[in-house]
Amino acid sequence: MIILSISTDSKLPNLPRIIAGLLVSSAGGALCAYIHTPLPWMIGRLLAMAVCNFSGAHLLAPPLGRELGQLLVAVTLGLYFTPVVATEVATHALLLIVAAFAAIGVGLVASRVLMRFAKVDQPTAFFASVPGGAAEMANLGERFDAAVDKVAVAHSLRIMLVVCTIPVLLTLLDVHGGDVYRPVLIPFSGLGLAALMAAGICGGLIFRRTSFPNPWMMGPLLMTILVTSLGVELSSMNSLLTNGGQVLLGCALGARFSRTFLREAPRFVAVVIATIFLMMLLSTLIALGMGQLAGIFLPSMVLAMAPGGIAEMSITAKTLQLGVALVTAAHVTRVVIIIAFTESIYRQLIIKKR
Repeated sequence: MIILSISTDSKLPNLPRIIAGLLVSSAGGALCAYIHTPLPWMIGRLLAMAVCNFSGAHLLAPPLGRELGQLLVAVTLGLYFTPVVATEVATHALLLIVAAFAAIGVGLVASRVLMRFAKVDQPTAFFASVPGGAAEMANLGERFDAAVDKVAVAHSLRIMLVVCTIPVLLTLLDVHGGDVYRPVLIPFSGLGLAALMAAGICGGLIFRRTSFPNPWMMGPLLMTILVTSLGVELSSMNSLLTNGGQVLLGCALGARFSRTFLREAPRFVAVVIATIFLMMLLSTLIALGMGQLAGIFLPSMVLAMAPGGIAEMSITAKTLQLGVALVTAAHVTRVVIIIAFTESIYRQLIIKKR
């Protein structure tokens, strides 16, 4: 009777698949760490889940796992915004805004390619290509009758391919350091970390209350940046918690992939992959030009312009010591601008031309 009640409990129907997803993600990260791949806990966990789900395993992410992973990673990244770093990043504010609008332009170019060769409608192509978050772009696209599933999968593929391409290339090119950005060098404190996490949770709840997209990344990140930039030194972040956050994020991302979608839309997936590499190429060229003009270390600018997510590109910068504060600020700025202006840009550039 006990076994029967557990198996039929609506709250626990997918528990084995959730546990399997966590184990697979952790094993993938551990394997990549053992063989010393770049970003092992980012790439390993993501690929492990994706491969299993493409094979029909139907692994799931734990409830609230994405939110907890974002919270842990956001607090880690926010600790890089010391008063000196915050002042330096503020001097590049105009550059970051220009970079954000350039990213929208790159997405617009990619959308034209996707629409022509994948034979999808204009709303789907546009919102699948602008480099915002999967949930945010899917929500915006739904207002214009875009295919939400295709939009979400396109962004999941984009993040996966960017994470598996740019960090590997930078590592093979032996690109490291070259900037003055460093994390807060203070001792670990359990109480201090608890206070940081509490502040992060408050930030997440506030942003969630206001229906701001991606609240559990943006809220904790901005709250931690505020505390750190004011010179308040509470604690450093434990590396095990950071790795755990990456495992949870990768598990949530990998769970979006399924063999069913690949079977139903092979043409769409193939063209999306091609447009993602086009976006990486265009973003890199723009980054090299902007970095040269602004006198910024070029690899740092490449990561700042890369069409990946906040957590993924910022963790890459952290691992390779390539200006975490600048890269994080660039992606935060891009997310805010994309959320604020993408719908208006779509109405002005797409709808009015019809």
